[in-house]
Amino acid sequence: MQPINLTSASAAGKDFVEKVRKASGVDVKACYQCGKCSAGCPVAFAMDYTPRQVMRMLQLGLTEEVLKSHSIWLCAQCETCSARCPRKLEPAKVMEALRIEAKKAGFETEDEIATFNEKFLRSVASNGRVFEAGLVIGFNLATVRPFKDAGVAPSMLANGKLKLLPHKIKGRDAVRRMFEKAEKMEGEHK
Repeated sequence: MQPINLTSASAAGKDFVEKVRKASGVDVKACYQCGKCSAGCPVAFAMDYTPRQVMRMLQLGLTEEVLKSHSIWLCAQCETCSARCPRKLEPAKVMEALRIEAKKAGFETEDEIATFNEKFLRSVASNGRVFEAGLVIGFNLATVRPFKDAGVAPSMLANGKLKLLPHKIKGRDAVRRMFEKAEKMEGEHK
């Protein structure tokens, strides 16, 4: 592993951080690294860098490392990080801006990450919130690993951490309309 020269990385990343600020409306320099974003993130366990680490890497000017990370593609845009931030920063908006910049720079998502995103969003569109068991089962089937993590299910069920049936919110129709509007807007921008 090569050492990273933080002085030059920081200087080189200033323009990029400003670009992210303009795109997301978030001043990543204002993050004081409390870690609440990462503690609440439902997909942090699968990320190579937690939301807090992504924010810090941006502060340090580690642009290429952030754009190549899996984390920006795994972010589910649930905004738990944004809701928990004591500085009222919005890491979810930063992640979205980073995905856009990564695409522009030619760093595309991997198939598994795209599959996870699709399964997660379909779960939210259907139930109004994520149905964890359905997400895991759907993802594992789609990636041809049907029994991955199956060993942890019994203890999670016994401890009430995993539900066999989805909990559907009352405002599912409003959520469905939001998804339809977003899909329409995406089609207009292609």
